Amino acid sequence: MIPSFLQKQNTRRGMLRNCAGFAGSALLAQLFPASLLNAVVPALCQQAATPPTDSLGAMRAQMGAVPIHSQPLAENLTLLSGPGGNVVVLNGPDGKIVVDTFLLPAWPKLKENLDGLGNAPLKTVIDTHWHVDHTDNNANLHAAGATVLAHDNTKTRMAEPHDSALFGLHFPASPADALPQQTFSTSQKLQANGEIVMLQYFQPAHTDTDIYIHFQKANVIHMGDTFFNGFYPVIDASTGGKIDGMILAADKILTLVDNNTKIVPGHGPLGNKADLTKFRDMLVVARDRVQKLKTAGKSAGEIAASKPFADLDATWGKGFFNGDVFAQVVYSAL
Repeated sequence: MIPSFLQKQNTRRGMLRNCAGFAGSALLAQLFPASLLNAVVPALCQQAATPPTDSLGAMRAQMGAVPIHSQPLAENLTLLSGPGGNVVVLNGPDGKIVVDTFLLPAWPKLKENLDGLGNAPLKTVIDTHWHVDHTDNNANLHAAGATVLAHDNTKTRMAEPHDSALFGLHFPASPADALPQQTFSTSQKLQANGEIVMLQYFQPAHTDTDIYIHFQKANVIHMGDTFFNGFYPVIDASTGGKIDGMILAADKILTLVDNNTKIVPGHGPLGNKADLTKFRDMLVVARDRVQKLKTAGKSAGEIAASKPFADLDATWGKGFFNGDVFAQVVYSAL
């Protein structure tokens, strides 16, 4: 999800500059077909000049049109990627367990893909965190028979309205039928379809609502947006995100994995231990550089202008934003 950061520093012109950078993103070129980009990018840029509610609708409509791609992770475990990150489905006679739910307009395609996995009923939906691109179809899945499960803080955040200054987006509180019906504070264990599914809360990282989901027998972990594979991550300081928490989240998962573990990021391609290690090491470098400059009295704008991530951009600056913007994201999340 586009973050709610830099509220005091963003102007309409700044939003348009950021949009231009977003439009040139190599990540978009990787994830979306050229025909869709021609529609998506102008719509995103137009959001800087349209009312926030209309902008949210445009974002949902355009990004929700991205095709869903299916990839097997194990015999009864499937990765669906596309209109709002990565969804994992555990399928079997005990019912389908779905992790994250895509953006709202993707519902017909998501339902089609879920139905294509077999006749087992929907049993449980797990939200990795509160952001709309991961929770937008909660109500549809609940109406289809699933119980929505998430961390306590996810339900709290979803029940509140939020504003994102970067693209002028306003997110109203989620409707009651989209809120999780079951929540937990620390951990939860599910057993279904021959699998043991462990849910564990991270301390504040991408937000203050993040959990990971460990499919123990399949050796698969879904990290939600605590892991962006191959590019700078969003850290939503406006809802409790902390870069130290992002680093600790990576450290935690690295104690659980081996070289065969499949690690599902919130956004980006399926990863592994080496990918997560590189991501973690980048976060440490980014934190330490910005912290040193902030301690020396530099403002977020001054730090960005000094281009502290110039040597990192070739590797990590091909996603949602470049190093200049990420320096300010890190500043806000220290």
